[in-house]
Amino acid sequence: MINSTRTFFAAIACGLFVAGAAEAQEFGGTVVLNEGRILISEPIDPEANPQDPATSAPRSLYVYERAGSGWEHTGTLRAPEHGGADFFGRFILADGDRLLVGATALDQNGDGQSDGSVLIYRRSADGWEFERHLRPESVPFGSSFGRFASLAGDLLVVTALAYQGSGGAWVFERGDDGEWVEQGILTPSDPDPQLEFFGWGAHTDGRRVIVGAFAGPQRPGAAYVFGRDASGEWVQEGRLALTGDEVQPGAAVVLNRAASVSVGVEGDHAMLGLPGLDAGAGEVLFYERRPSGDWVRSGSLVAFDRRPGAGFGASFAAHDGELWIAAPGADMFGAIYAFAWDAEAGRFGSATKINAGAGTDAGDGFGLSVSASGDMAVVGQPWDDATLGSAVVFENRDGRWTETAKIFIPEARRPLATLAEVECGDDGMADQFTCDQVDVISFLPLDEIGGTDRGIETNDVWGWTDPQTGREYAIVGRTDGTAFIDISDPAAPVYLGNLPKTPGSLTQSWRDIKVYADHAFVVADNAGEHGMQVFDLTRLRDVRDGPVEFDPDVVYEGIASAHNIVINEETATAYSVGSSGGGETCGGGLHMIDIRDPKAPTFLGCHAEAGTGRGQSGYTHDAQCVNYHGPDADHVGKEICFGSNETAVVIADVTDRDHPATLATADYPAVAYTHQGWLTEDHRYFYQNDELDEMASVGTAQQTGTAPDMEASRTLIWDVSDLDDPILVKEHFGETFTIDHNLYIVGDLMYQSNYVSGLRVLDISDRENPHEVGFFDTVPWDESVTFDGSWSNYPFFASGTIVVSSGKEGVFFLRYRRPELVP
Repeated sequence: MINSTRTFFAAIACGLFVAGAAEAQEFGGTVVLNEGRILISEPIDPEANPQDPATSAPRSLYVYERAGSGWEHTGTLRAPEHGGADFFGRFILADGDRLLVGATALDQNGDGQSDGSVLIYRRSADGWEFERHLRPESVPFGSSFGRFASLAGDLLVVTALAYQGSGGAWVFERGDDGEWVEQGILTPSDPDPQLEFFGWGAHTDGRRVIVGAFAGPQRPGAAYVFGRDASGEWVQEGRLALTGDEVQPGAAVVLNRAASVSVGVEGDHAMLGLPGLDAGAGEVLFYERRPSGDWVRSGSLVAFDRRPGAGFGASFAAHDGELWIAAPGADMFGAIYAFAWDAEAGRFGSATKINAGAGTDAGDGFGLSVSASGDMAVVGQPWDDATLGSAVVFENRDGRWTETAKIFIPEARRPLATLAEVECGDDGMADQFTCDQVDVISFLPLDEIGGTDRGIETNDVWGWTDPQTGREYAIVGRTDGTAFIDISDPAAPVYLGNLPKTPGSLTQSWRDIKVYADHAFVVADNAGEHGMQVFDLTRLRDVRDGPVEFDPDVVYEGIASAHNIVINEETATAYSVGSSGGGETCGGGLHMIDIRDPKAPTFLGCHAEAGTGRGQSGYTHDAQCVNYHGPDADHVGKEICFGSNETAVVIADVTDRDHPATLATADYPAVAYTHQGWLTEDHRYFYQNDELDEMASVGTAQQTGTAPDMEASRTLIWDVSDLDDPILVKEHFGETFTIDHNLYIVGDLMYQSNYVSGLRVLDISDRENPHEVGFFDTVPWDESVTFDGSWSNYPFFASGTIVVSSGKEGVFFLRYRRPELVP
């Protein structure tokens, strides 16, 4: 297992060694125990638009102190005199009565580039007070200085991932006057030509510096060791990395949610944690410096119950004679392995396991940050509650580590009450919601449909009409499960129960549902081993005292995660699209499934048009598959799929499952993200949305200093009367500038969810000249170009009830008045 000298591990046992770096910067991404206080940072704004960092508010560092049996928030640190994005709290270092805090985006030039800073705070009787910046003149704009750091005695190292395009690390030494003096800038002398992000993690023992580097999910990562030469100059001593057949794709990935390379150095010994090795089982590698000056591998550590996906080595720390190594995916929920140093044998002996507590879910990131002192430890889980993040406190009681508290920031949500029979008034309002020609039949807030946990939101919706009773049911996706609602009386909807996400899968933004033969088919994206859940909807007939917690009837495991599920009811075929993470992914294209027996789905084949999708693998984001009855006589009666493939629209004939064929690939001007579309009922026109074109337009306006066109919400209209040659005949620009999402067509009306502009109803009787005839804004308090608000809608009920989901709000049951039918 391990072969190295006693000196190195004796140093670890004495607590001289602490290291680790992970891309987890939500609340709990960095935790520090400091003289009985708990310090937790939150560098990433959970409310910011991930595509536009400028939307981030200044971030904070939170101080907690013990109060009785719990912990009380006693202070908040922020960067002084700053009002924009700063990423304050990238790292926290305790230095006696001072704190050093990294902020990679603190100051920006006119091009939006940031130089970053280290902010120094001093503890006084009144708390922590800002003292000064540490930002040398040698840091150019655009460097993002302050990403990772390490401190040992009078030596400090701080990294900047964007320095000279590939990253660098600054070394400082404390002078006699207490000031930090720059000693040098470290860059790799022999970098891998494909390696980038040098500076991903750093550690120093006061004599040497080790700096991590990785190049994304397809590269394993490496580390560089630096020391002083005879003249006192800093020089590279070695590059630590896997070699030859050891190199595996994804060796830097933890649970597909973060890249991580953990590093540490002590004297002539070093450690490199690669949590993505061996299908994510993870391993910590040990190196030592020979008298010749060469650094060579000397051993490794792995978990005694090694399992794929555990992420062993994501972070590590020393505590009271033990080496603690975190594995965020161990046993699904995460664990820390505490290896005891056997001084007599000169090696690590027994290992114990500190398991995540009952409040931790799969994918919370348990252990991505750890700080321990005496009989107390704080463990960050920055992906808890849909990445809002938290930290858990453990205490050693009678030799056993027990979780005693959970620290988090309560989620602030707009309070909303249930509604029933609220007409859209002459003032364009229905209660607090703006509207036109669309009334509220009823509304259920998120917490009334199972979304009671912090961070949970709604996403996709679908519907089912019971053929035996005629009752209508709404099926509402949440980030952690699926809600079933009886809307036979739409003014008094009844929440019947919840189908939770597959045990061990991750809570994520994306869940999608479709229905065939009285069964619901449910998938989730980027959720790990979720599979396709199949639920017999006739079970809803027997619910008397809901809500009920349901189990699926079966889980199809031919896929792991999938972005969407598409069903052609006429052929009893389901198409998983955007599949990833396991099973037969079909390149993210069409994964075809026979669902004639809904409880025994079987794989049929794949179709993916190479060259489309952002990865050029044929990735399909969404699709509509039909038995074609349109004007193209050459294809009438065939099964045709219209795919929205991120970069293009792809039309494919999938009639022959063994030999599906692409008929046409069509792109269009200013493509940003080909998202979803729907056919007119005569199959002549295909209406398609692009999810990111509005955001791209905003970015262009910001860069050029011009005002964006306020009618920029774009829907593309394709004439598909010749399936082999689709023609873009019109770009329709709507009434808002917000992002258009899912759209569906019933007769001459198109129902489009436009995120923060809610449901928009368009008259498409003149196919190439749509015009808006009604709307209902589910979030009238927000008109930003972002992904909040209405995700989707279901307009196919015979009753006319329209189901509309809205992320943080809940589910609306609406009625369009159809004034075009009034004489």
